[in-house]
Amino acid sequence: MKEHFTEQATLFISVIKWSCYATLVGILVGCGTTVFLRTLNWASGTAQLVPQQYLLLPLVILASSALVRWLAPEAAGHGTEKVIEAVHKRMGKIPVAVIPVKLVATVITLAGGGSAGKEGPAAQIGAGLASACADLLRVNDVDRRKLVICGISAGFATVFGTPVAGAIFGVEVLVLGQMFYDVLFPCFVAGVVGYHVALRLGASFPHDLLPPMPTFSGWSMIEIIMLGVWCGLAALLLIEVMKLGERCFAKLGWHWSLKALLGGLLLVVIGHFGSQTYLGLGLETMHQGLQGQALPAGAVLWKSVATSITLGSGGSGGVVTPIFFVGTAAGNLFAQLFSPEYLAAYSAIGLTALLAGAANTPIAASVMAIELFGSEMAPYAALACMVSFLIAGYRSIYPSQILGAQKSASLEAPTGMPISELRQVTLKARQTPFTPKPRTPDKHEPTTGTEPDHR
Repeated sequence: MKEHFTEQATLFISVIKWSCYATLVGILVGCGTTVFLRTLNWASGTAQLVPQQYLLLPLVILASSALVRWLAPEAAGHGTEKVIEAVHKRMGKIPVAVIPVKLVATVITLAGGGSAGKEGPAAQIGAGLASACADLLRVNDVDRRKLVICGISAGFATVFGTPVAGAIFGVEVLVLGQMFYDVLFPCFVAGVVGYHVALRLGASFPHDLLPPMPTFSGWSMIEIIMLGVWCGLAALLLIEVMKLGERCFAKLGWHWSLKALLGGLLLVVIGHFGSQTYLGLGLETMHQGLQGQALPAGAVLWKSVATSITLGSGGSGGVVTPIFFVGTAAGNLFAQLFSPEYLAAYSAIGLTALLAGAANTPIAASVMAIELFGSEMAPYAALACMVSFLIAGYRSIYPSQILGAQKSASLEAPTGMPISELRQVTLKARQTPFTPKPRTPDKHEPTTGTEPDHR
């Protein structure tokens, strides 16, 4: 009896402890994310007053790159990737200087027309605040790591208004194929608290409402699987284009400032000769697709290229919003080719399915479909998310993500290492079933004179 009481008392104290810790992180991240979103909205509105603002992109990328390089090099790139790296390599230790630098650099990039997202900065700001909170509380390294993961979840939840998906994303994105169940409870607390704090402070989350869902038939289920394959291939395209952009700018033997100017100039070319819709967040284009309008066929490729150039040349921002754009465009193009009556539905499914494939987070993406588009979407989005996750293979938009499980019993890749270090995925050798040899009776063993009954 005493042992049972000790067990329950310990668990109760743990619940109280992490409720307090996660609530504190949620409040800090909710406030920090709201400041970031409000600053971004103000800066974007001001920038729109400048005619042909995208022509200033070379100076915008240069300013963002200089700010990060001089004040906080840890804030370079897309924020979620840096946080994953900090969790795996430094037990979540993040310099405080990352918080203001990432905020300002991302606002400059996005308001000026750079193609990036806003979730990465929110996750990095949230993780940075959680790390600073851990310093104040003087917790050990294990608890610091948990608090930083809570910061990731709260940042994702508050920037998109999806508290449940945000909480799951924080524990699913770190290791491919595994979830940190010991951090799941505090991540839920941090995500829900951060979401409500942001709402109280005036943050708005314009979730797109779909028209009435069409009636899916048996053939439609086959189409959903095909859509999942399509989105998985689009996720591969995005990942490889991002890698290509990073390698190309890294191989240039130029000064970093010249690389930034070149990247901005290439974005100007895309905006002038292509379309300005591929620059910035692209929320208006996504909204059009989710409302059933046909999007340009080249949107998947050009948005991937614009994002690769922006982040590869020194711009600051995340990748999930571009993932949403590419996913919406991929689903929309699939519907144009096969089922035009499903333009809105397939655009919505594509948005979440591409997140599942590119980030290896099928569960978080499936839950996000419910939070954004309603429960009627759940079974179809979940199916497409799982297929996309499998088709994307052993690749990730986050190279620091650890491989923790195999995606197929027929394939084998070394687990426990970052995906960026994975060099080869091999086909497992076919194992022949074991057939026991006939047993030879011992000469001293008595015989019955009859064959054994194998019935």
